[in-house]
Amino acid sequence: MNREVDVASVRTDLDQFEKATMRKVILRLVPFLMVCYFFALLDRVNVGFAALQMNKDLGLTPAVFGFGASLFFVSYFLVEVPSNLALQKVGARRWIARIMITWGLVTACMALVVGPYSLYAMRFLLGAAEAGFFPGAVLYLTYWLPSQYRARILATFTVSIPLATFLGSPLSVSLLELDGMLGLRGWQWLFILEGLPTVLLGFACLFVLTDKPAQATWLTTEEREWLTGRIEAEAAMRKPVGHLSLWQLATNKYFLVMALVCSGASATGSVLSVWQPQLLKSFGLTNLQTGFVNAIPYGIATVVMVLWGRHSDGTAERRWHTAIPLLLAAGGFAALGLTGTEVVPTIIMVTCCLVGAYAFKGPFWALSASWLSASTLAAGLAGINAIANLIGGGLMVNVVGLVKEWTGSFVLGMLPLALLCAVAAISVLVLGRNATRAADTDVATVKP
Repeated sequence: MNREVDVASVRTDLDQFEKATMRKVILRLVPFLMVCYFFALLDRVNVGFAALQMNKDLGLTPAVFGFGASLFFVSYFLVEVPSNLALQKVGARRWIARIMITWGLVTACMALVVGPYSLYAMRFLLGAAEAGFFPGAVLYLTYWLPSQYRARILATFTVSIPLATFLGSPLSVSLLELDGMLGLRGWQWLFILEGLPTVLLGFACLFVLTDKPAQATWLTTEEREWLTGRIEAEAAMRKPVGHLSLWQLATNKYFLVMALVCSGASATGSVLSVWQPQLLKSFGLTNLQTGFVNAIPYGIATVVMVLWGRHSDGTAERRWHTAIPLLLAAGGFAALGLTGTEVVPTIIMVTCCLVGAYAFKGPFWALSASWLSASTLAAGLAGINAIANLIGGGLMVNVVGLVKEWTGSFVLGMLPLALLCAVAAISVLVLGRNATRAADTDVATVKP
């Protein structure tokens, strides 16, 4: 009896030790990375609000604007994997700082755009500058988070995506009101004032981030040793995608399906971030009304994605938690064509799409990390995100612009997204059955 009490007491002490250690890690890293990612998304999507003034000033047609906006994702695709491999080599602290400083400067320089070709050049440079931040941050967090924490923390981290638009919508349209100050247009002030804070955060990375748990002087020796051992033990577990060359990884069925699955959510977020302000303004709203109404779906998505990530961790289930949000997004896009000229039903359907796109993220990235071995994790995460952004942003943002110009309808341009999200949901359910054992092993708690 006494022995059972002693064992229970030791287990309680170990659980408290683990919770205290992880609390330190989470509070040190996650809020700061969330702020950094918030500005990454703000600097990526503010072109949608700038377009409310900029397109008329520069004579940009929907097709020209859509092509310019999509070039971000082309350079993002080209630079994403090399960027993540560089992060793995030189360390997250210095590389994430480099990414943020360069993309902040390029964002501020968007104020210098004078026509289609300068827009194309700056959006292409912005994609190259920002490439690697998101998969790099996800990779970095896997160095610090045992698997049982990943879905909820990754969901919390990626809450910056809808939050950037929820807060950024009224912020961006308010900056448009600076029109004429010091001889600059409102859209120019928008780019300058949203780009420069990112540069400052880039320098802050050098002081806040630590590359690996073994180097964390802000943890005790016991905490560093426990966390390092826990992460190493999980990394040694068998994964569906083992050690592969870059070419082998590029042709691996798990990798390709993960990229396809991520494309559905990426397309949803990218298309709506670029075109949603103009879609809502087409109902006769003012710029200011558009900004505030645009924020509503993102506010709801912010709450749901955190709760969904917690539920995924609590049930240790990833596959269905990834597929169900995609099905919700597919249904939202399919029903968008039935809303007619009514703004409220349109907002409801857009909300369904965005809730699906963002609730998907925590479980999906936790699932991806469970399928990839330690040796393929850096290239794998970057490759998944790069392909997803190329399809979701580079292709689908263009499709919507072209269809809008041909038909005059945003809704028709978004219908292919319903099919993409549905195919993505079915794909993860089918392939996920083959990896269930590996995924279950990864999400199981590894005792210290």
